[in-house]
Amino acid sequence: MKAISTIVLAVAYILISNTTTSAQGCVAVRHMSCAAPAGSADYFKQRNGHWQVSAGYRFFRSYKHFVGDVEQKQRVEQGTQVINVSHAIDLGITYMVNQRLSFSVNLPIQYYDRSSLYEHYGNSVAQNPDQKRFDTHSQGIGDLRISGSYWLVNPVTLPKANLAVGLGVKLPTGNYDVTDNFHKLTKEGTDYTVNLPVDQSIQLGDGGVGASLELQGYASITKTLTAYANGFYLFNPRETNGVLRNPTATTIDLVTGSFSVADQFAARIGLSQSIKAVPGLAVMLGGRVEGVPAIDAFGGSSGFRRPGYIVSVEPGLSYMHHKTSVAASVPIAVYRNRIKSYADRLDPLGVKQGDAAFADYLVSVSLSRWF
Repeated sequence: MKAISTIVLAVAYILISNTTTSAQGCVAVRHMSCAAPAGSADYFKQRNGHWQVSAGYRFFRSYKHFVGDVEQKQRVEQGTQVINVSHAIDLGITYMVNQRLSFSVNLPIQYYDRSSLYEHYGNSVAQNPDQKRFDTHSQGIGDLRISGSYWLVNPVTLPKANLAVGLGVKLPTGNYDVTDNFHKLTKEGTDYTVNLPVDQSIQLGDGGVGASLELQGYASITKTLTAYANGFYLFNPRETNGVLRNPTATTIDLVTGSFSVADQFAARIGLSQSIKAVPGLAVMLGGRVEGVPAIDAFGGSSGFRRPGYIVSVEPGLSYMHHKTSVAASVPIAVYRNRIKSYADRLDPLGVKQGDAAFADYLVSVSLSRWF
């Protein structure tokens, strides 16, 4: 029974430690990883100085547009929807100072593809008679994250429940001024291209130095059932990163003309049930919310952003064998809301509100190994 309890708790560590956040669409949540190391069946027997390396893969395809929480179904019906496809690999390394304190470094490697009509010839039949859509891309490293996490109680002396507090810094290592070629038509109908910054949702970074606050915890309910929860908030004090959305425009909107450097947040809560018939295997079910606020906690909030949030149901599996652990989850969106941005709120009539495209689900797989 003690071994089963240890497995359950270690599964909880995997769940709350290997959490990654990837915006499911145009709400530009940057890839983030929680600071604390993932556990294994030997977690509670570790000596000082153990290292862990990890890799995570995430995928989503967003295409459903929302204004507020109302889906704009006509966009898909008319074929004018924006389609974002994201592939990301998150590489991490963690150093365990002792059973309570750890430090981690995480670096995402990303590839984005964005397909649209409006950014090129236009959405209307008059502008774009053949309704042609074109793609823009970005690929490369994202923003580096360095973080530390501390368990308030020694897991060895109190393995049934615990709470960890983490602090981190996000560095602007990702390119936040990626450009690509956009197709345009002359008055005579001849195609030409102009090189411009790609949409904010597929930029590799945001250009700001940020600080993150994280909380994560677990509690053993029975010998095989564990509750887990974790969350973070990223503070991005910089207001805008200076990248003009359309540098060829004759006039620049002072409020939305450049990209905003937005805060972001995420939280998860759920249950993990170990499977007695297969030692090391557990099934998980939980809830998840992630998003971008309209108003930052510190600093200004002007610049272009698509604030909003996604609420998902998150089923998953995890498996541990010796010092290796694997986890997979598929958060399925059940509620999406593109809230009013700072610029929208300046509308004197109170009717302005932009849209954003969201995905139906996100695929997340992680692998970690202790050394």
